[in-house]
Amino acid sequence: MFVIFNPYTLPKEAMYFHGLFFYFYCLDRFTVFLISAIIDTKCTTISTLFIILTFIGGILLKLFNIHFINENQVIQVPENTTLLEAEIKAGLIPDAPCGGQGTCGKCLVQIRVQEKSELVKACQTKVHSDIEIETLKHTSKHAILHEGFSRPVLLKPALSCHAIKLEKAKPGENASDWQRLTTALTKVSGTDMRHLEPDLTFVSQIYTLQKEKIYAVTLKNHLLDLKNAPVIPYGAAFDIGTTTVVGYLINLTTGKVCAVASTMNPQVQFGADVIMRANYALEHGTKELSSCIQTAINKLIGQLTKEAEIERNLIYQVIIAGNTCMHHLFLGISPASLVHAPYNPAVSQMLDLKASDFSLSIHPNGRLIMLPDIAGFVGADTIGCLLCVRPDLKEEITLTIDIGTNGEMVLGNREHLVTCSTAAGPAFEGAKIECGMRGAAGAVDHVHFENGNLKYTTIENEKPLGLCGSGLIDLTAELLKNHLIDSSGKLIQSKSSFTLIEPDESQNFNGVYLTQKDIREVQLAKAAIAAGIESLEQELGITEDQISKVYIAGAFGNYMNPQSACEIGMIPFHLKDKIVPVGNAAGEGAKIALINEEELLYADKLAKKISFVELAASEDFQDCFVDNLEFPDFS
Repeated sequence: MFVIFNPYTLPKEAMYFHGLFFYFYCLDRFTVFLISAIIDTKCTTISTLFIILTFIGGILLKLFNIHFINENQVIQVPENTTLLEAEIKAGLIPDAPCGGQGTCGKCLVQIRVQEKSELVKACQTKVHSDIEIETLKHTSKHAILHEGFSRPVLLKPALSCHAIKLEKAKPGENASDWQRLTTALTKVSGTDMRHLEPDLTFVSQIYTLQKEKIYAVTLKNHLLDLKNAPVIPYGAAFDIGTTTVVGYLINLTTGKVCAVASTMNPQVQFGADVIMRANYALEHGTKELSSCIQTAINKLIGQLTKEAEIERNLIYQVIIAGNTCMHHLFLGISPASLVHAPYNPAVSQMLDLKASDFSLSIHPNGRLIMLPDIAGFVGADTIGCLLCVRPDLKEEITLTIDIGTNGEMVLGNREHLVTCSTAAGPAFEGAKIECGMRGAAGAVDHVHFENGNLKYTTIENEKPLGLCGSGLIDLTAELLKNHLIDSSGKLIQSKSSFTLIEPDESQNFNGVYLTQKDIREVQLAKAAIAAGIESLEQELGITEDQISKVYIAGAFGNYMNPQSACEIGMIPFHLKDKIVPVGNAAGEGAKIALINEEELLYADKLAKKISFVELAASEDFQDCFVDNLEFPDFS
């Protein structure tokens, strides 16, 4: 590649840095030869340095071709780039639960270099030549939970469309068109809009529009749109989970859910849990994590509007619920405060923001509402769950648990609510489990003994590919009850693993099995949940007998067998018959906040009135955790 350039057209400093730019960011893997058209005879040291740096840069910075065979895609990357980084650059969204630490083995790829083929970890393999890569089969048909427990809620959204008739100003009346508009809006909306700053886009429309009725779309004290015909406004509610994202499009005139869409959270390529993603953000900045989730939300908005057959600019409001880390990363806020003691959020109250500032393609004046967080690891998704089941209105004591990597839980009633978060880890999401996978087609979701033999089912009845969380709990419980695992978690008949499905019966040709290490991961996860429940009981001064209901939120809780969860000691056995799955309660709560302004405003108050129990420094919690590591004794 030849570049014709006259360095004398730049200042000396610019020439120097331009040379450095080419040195580090050469666009071709071959040597870049610079033909400098220097007509002037003033050949200085700076111009010579410019040429030398550019020439050397082309030699030293080697770029190699990476051919992704299954995707039929070729990209170029610099030498020493990892294959995982190359996959991310290619937009493949690889599965990297350990965040590229080389510990989970989920990023395996088949590489071909000079006719030699090898199975390697993408995160640990660097590029030193042209490579062909065959990404291993990962199902794209994930079972993402959309529905949740619902309760009747009055349709009274914060977003409204008001009809206004402005009379022409009378002779001698000096009130401007804008003043008369905001005064009229104040009367019909019940919100004082008289101090609203003039929006020049709308100001120029008022005189023309006032000849007929004006239809104004407002959200609290924001004027979002002026039309000469009635508007049917829409809103979108999103639940940003660590693993999945679900969106709902709602007609705010009727309250009808017009479309539902979901996707995997693309941040999974940076780690399975919030700590890995937070650490990535601290090391590399938040831009990659923020832009990929904002892009994912935008794509979902496109799917929602396409299904409902409406234009994007009819969406005037977006409400988002998510855990505190997802909240911060979506907004581009550094999660530094979340991973350093005392683990507080950078901001926790409800936020009312301009949607376009976060790349959301809806109405240009559309608003983005971020539901409030409670604490560093108890976020707006928990607020969504509480809006869904409203334990603060009940006389009886209830326990609400969202079993995931954080294990958020809330215990109490209308008198007092306490909450905590336990580091259950991503085992129930399939991470850190050798044959583990998320809930997707081919995942073993339930296991039971029948006539002395283990029977299993898979999601969508496909050939088995791995174990998802519900299948993992079932298998552990069945092995425990049938004395193949003792109460300490030790495999009795095998030193290393228990095979559920032989290799020739599975999709992955390795079979589906449970290792001794996997059982230890289950013990750590279930002990964290059990210890969190005990800690909240101690905080309220109650016993498990006083708990009337246990609401289990989230996809894992919806599909798990409550009996298995109790048999392994994750939830007290006495609560087995009190367990009520409430599905995607966080998403339901976000929808409730969208269709009812009072519920939306109450969410902020609710977040402030809940007592947060910090378990990290609690000796009692550590003791509870250790006590719950063992399984119940079935001997």
